Amino acid sequence: MYTERPSRLPGAALWTGDGSGRVLPDGCMDLLWHEERLLVAGPDTRAHVPASTPGTWTGLRFAPGSAPAFLGVPAHELRDRRVQLADLWPLPEVRRLRGRIARAADPATALEDLALERAAPTDPVLRALVAALDAGRPVAVTADEIGLGARQLHRRSLVAFGYGPKTLARILRLRRALALAGAGVPFAATAARCGFADQAHLARDVRELAGVPLGRLLAVG
Repeated sequence: MYTERPSRLPGAALWTGDGSGRVLPDGCMDLLWHEERLLVAGPDTRAHVPASTPGTWTGLRFAPGSAPAFLGVPAHELRDRRVQLADLWPLPEVRRLRGRIARAADPATALEDLALERAAPTDPVLRALVAALDAGRPVAVTADEIGLGARQLHRRSLVAFGYGPKTLARILRLRRALALAGAGVPFAATAARCGFADQAHLARDVRELAGVPLGRLLAVG
């Protein structure tokens, strides 16, 4: 079981689930609450299949590029990792926050309140980058439009997203494709509309990023 709702934090979402299922790359990072532990899910470059763990998981999924300012840690240091928040912040502070969330009537709202207290505004350049890539704009064209050289764009992307802009664009393209295919658009038409060379190209990207064929992924979803 998995439920999600928008957060008061711009671009973020709150979710609750049982910790099962395949977690696909999405350009985001999450603050997690499970069994009175605070954890951080770093940016994924491939599907993450959680180990079977009992109990309810609660999470705040930050908007792409916004979590590093909250955490004080560059995203690339957490790429494809799940870590304890106490590995990033002072232990006394984390203990205090754990107690606060444990006492809360709704852990999701408590996570949201914490993020609202500490979050910094998202860099408008990063917002523009995500919007352009999510719309299918080429990386080179986007870099010119936002006034960044290729090396500077790559460095800033590593800090904000955990990987370079080409990987981010590929992940966002996959998300668009899954939304279309999941809505019943034929795979060939999905590939064409999302900028893949052909249906075979779409199939390769799905296998590499999601770890399973597109048909199986949609059937599970």
